[in-house]
Amino acid sequence: MITASYTIPGMRVRDHVVEVPLDWTEPGSGATISVFARELADPVRDRDDLPCLLYLQGGPGGKGPRPVDTSGWLGHALKTYRVILLDQRGTGRSSRIDGRVMSALGPAEGAAYLARFRADSIVADAEHLRTTVFGGKRWSTLGQSYGGFLTLTYLSRAPEGLSACYAAGGLPSVDPDAAEVYRRTYPRVAAKNAEFYRRYPHHVDTTTRLADRLAAGDVLLPDGDVLTVRRLQSLGIDFGMKPGYERMHWLLDEALPEGAAEPSDTFLHQVLARSSYADNPLFAALQESIYGSGPGATAWAAQSERARHPAFAEDARPLLFTGEMMYPWMFEEIRVLRPFRAAVDLLAERSDWPPLYDLDRLAANEVPVAAAVYFDDMYVDSGLQLDTASRVGNAQAWVTNEYEHDGIGQERVFARLTGLVRDIGGGITGE
Repeated sequence: MITASYTIPGMRVRDHVVEVPLDWTEPGSGATISVFARELADPVRDRDDLPCLLYLQGGPGGKGPRPVDTSGWLGHALKTYRVILLDQRGTGRSSRIDGRVMSALGPAEGAAYLARFRADSIVADAEHLRTTVFGGKRWSTLGQSYGGFLTLTYLSRAPEGLSACYAAGGLPSVDPDAAEVYRRTYPRVAAKNAEFYRRYPHHVDTTTRLADRLAAGDVLLPDGDVLTVRRLQSLGIDFGMKPGYERMHWLLDEALPEGAAEPSDTFLHQVLARSSYADNPLFAALQESIYGSGPGATAWAAQSERARHPAFAEDARPLLFTGEMMYPWMFEEIRVLRPFRAAVDLLAERSDWPPLYDLDRLAANEVPVAAAVYFDDMYVDSGLQLDTASRVGNAQAWVTNEYEHDGIGQERVFARLTGLVRDIGGGITGE
């Protein structure tokens, strides 16, 4: 159903909403949710029979972009595609999950509900959109970060719906193992911290003063949550983006005004905005569950691995910031996440996940796949990405250290990926 049709600068827009089964393994069970997708086209070419490009947002728990202009990859894509921006189930306008939803569910019921919002269900939603709303023609996909994880699940489950796949900073390991992911992650995050302090050495003192004050207790954020040292550390998640170092610098620049013993209101409001997860609680709630595939529990892997890295301790100095890691304490200390705690604990214990990837099908894949692998990516290990590229048929990897994890924002990245698919050759290229 088209719910709205309108024009914003450079784009003709149509909003679509469809009903889908909550549980695709039991589609006749009766329970349904809404899935929202936004269709964009160049106004000049809106009536043309254009191929579709489905954009798979990063996450987990990522809603589709809300574009305000045609800069970056989008402008390049609109030259030849009708672009589809999907709000993944549970996000944005797709039956969004928040604390109010989780508070109405018991722990076991909540865990079972959240388990229906992973890659396998998102791919089934996308296929339903393709066949019922967009005419059933094959479409291409562009997956950013977690969108690359979704891409491999798509190729494993419904490659017949795909004409080409592009991924940026997001080829997952086809042997998912949360413990191995975080074993590789902490050293990369430590290196990002070292680079931050190399650029801004005076912030060693800033973070020391802040951490010492927070360790004493009773510093409150505007929503009433206590700002702890470990919550401050979690802001390092931004170090993998450009210009993350600079955003952190300016945050700390006003944290403790000259001669002040207490953090400034400006600082506290910004910390709340960056660490509340109010806009994307599923990002925290499902962060480790995206690695659940087949037997084995994720078991709070980031927390377990952190204990092996004393440099990340709250009382270590210089204070090190953490990255894309979720910890049990977050679901106690962060107001928005508290209703998720019992369900997320059960997800961490679960050891019987449906497999996300079909290794035989991926090895025999014929759909062209082009992936940008950012060599210094803080979030998705480049070594694991290249191993996956070598095990997926018809896949090409472009390895570069020119960009951080958000390189897709640069038009050149998507242009390079489409060029790889057009090329007759293959293999891995580097620069």
